[in-house]
Amino acid sequence: MLKLIPLGGLGEIGLNMMVVEYNDVIFIIDAGIMFPEDHMLGVDIVIPAMDYLRENMDKIEFIILTHAHEDHIGALPYLLREIRLPVYGTAFTLEIVRNKLIEFDLNTHVDLNLVNPGEVLTIEPFDIEFIRVSHSTIDGVGMAITTPEGVVVHTGDFRISHSADIMKNTDISSFARFGEKGVLALLSDSTNVEVEGYAMSEQEVAKNLGELVEASPGRVIVALFASNVFRIQQVIDIARHNNRRVIFNGRSMEQITDVAMRLGYLDCPPGLVVDIKQIHKLGDHEVVIITTGTQGEPMSALARMASGVHKHINVRKGDTVILSSKHIPGNEKAIAGIINKLYRRGADVVYSKIAQIHASGHAHQEELKMMINLTRPKYFIPIHGEYRHLVMHARLAEKLGMPRSNVIVAENGQVIAFDGENGGRIEDRVQTGRILVDGKGIGDVGRSVLKERRELSEGGLVVVTMIIDEETGVVLYGPELISKGFVFDSATGYLVDDAQCVILEIVEEIEAGIECRVELIRKKLQRALKQYFAFAINRRPLIVPIIIEV
Repeated sequence: MLKLIPLGGLGEIGLNMMVVEYNDVIFIIDAGIMFPEDHMLGVDIVIPAMDYLRENMDKIEFIILTHAHEDHIGALPYLLREIRLPVYGTAFTLEIVRNKLIEFDLNTHVDLNLVNPGEVLTIEPFDIEFIRVSHSTIDGVGMAITTPEGVVVHTGDFRISHSADIMKNTDISSFARFGEKGVLALLSDSTNVEVEGYAMSEQEVAKNLGELVEASPGRVIVALFASNVFRIQQVIDIARHNNRRVIFNGRSMEQITDVAMRLGYLDCPPGLVVDIKQIHKLGDHEVVIITTGTQGEPMSALARMASGVHKHINVRKGDTVILSSKHIPGNEKAIAGIINKLYRRGADVVYSKIAQIHASGHAHQEELKMMINLTRPKYFIPIHGEYRHLVMHARLAEKLGMPRSNVIVAENGQVIAFDGENGGRIEDRVQTGRILVDGKGIGDVGRSVLKERRELSEGGLVVVTMIIDEETGVVLYGPELISKGFVFDSATGYLVDDAQCVILEIVEEIEAGIECRVELIRKKLQRALKQYFAFAINRRPLIVPIIIEV
């Protein structure tokens, strides 16, 4: 029996991880992260729960990475810390992974294996052919997985492009070839299913960017995703055409461009790129700065420029700042804040709402239809998207003539099973979920901690300190109240006195000698003070009692 088990990426953007299992052999497609949602205060990243993988360690043979975006490779170090697996990926993807593994001190312990589009990886019982796809980073692949039950096609993140360079296009002929042979199931990217038509071409983006740079009298600062090597090449070409020098700014930008140049994916003539420390030696009309920070990240290079704290670049009147990217949902306020700051410094800011300067890396509706028509699958499984995206993609497949019974809208943890006797269906569910990474802590931040953080952010903190005589139960010191997040001022001075009365009443109620007396006082005290502050000042602070018996 063939099983497809999504551990992340279905019902959300990010956390992409898919298990492919046949009898006692498992391999994994991708291991991605998700950036924290608004309510996940203090959390750095989110990774998929890997309980199922731990339970089946002995069955897992390898992992394949489709491309080098964080939502597909970011969780790999956390997986490899627990389960050492051979990793397969394209040249660019593996180099980015290598840098990531160095940060985690794993670079000498991981078996990285290069694969190229068109190659076939055979590990019984699977034959996996890698298929080149166009995306917003380079070296992306989908795959056709031949199994004893039939061929499963996984698109990866893709779009249908029409570049003059065939190496930048999705290999639609290979997808069509498998469609001719017969495809059991198609797993297809759903991110842009809500958008009609076709994705904008990179050629049009390049044309628009070129016009903006040509019309700019001063420095040009282009902010984009560091992984978008296509876009970086476009800006390099535009700079060269306009006799401008290029400066790379931002740690990830410098890392990725270094890798891309070493692998020959960036064509950059000697002398065109200059060190940022030399910027003062160039005239404003001679500079194009390519930087990170399109999502409003607080410590990004663009954020520091906007705030006036960048070490080398002081944004001023005459500068043109171009944000050549799409915002990630949830980042709108942060991005708007940076745009406002840049305007205040006198810069002219151009972004996607006012100019066509970004092309999505994900297929629009007509391209998604094309993929379904090329592969002609027996079963269709939408992946990579929020639940509404999966449903809309399913309906799109039905409009193309696919039987509703053969369109499977699954969620994380659900087991999609295939066999000759029963066909394809959702059969079971495995344990899955989200693990919050907070600094060096992995999974130690749960609902209770997030609740406390939310309470701290909304209601503040009250610390109650008190010393009690163990034998008599008499209060020897306190109760002393210290507040953080709101103030006991002269107008509300009565609050302290009243709160102390509430505390002392509780202490008197619970007589000395009762087992676990301090713990009982602590619990009653927390509940009573929350109720009191909610009544008195309409606040619900976090109450932290420190009670010592002597």
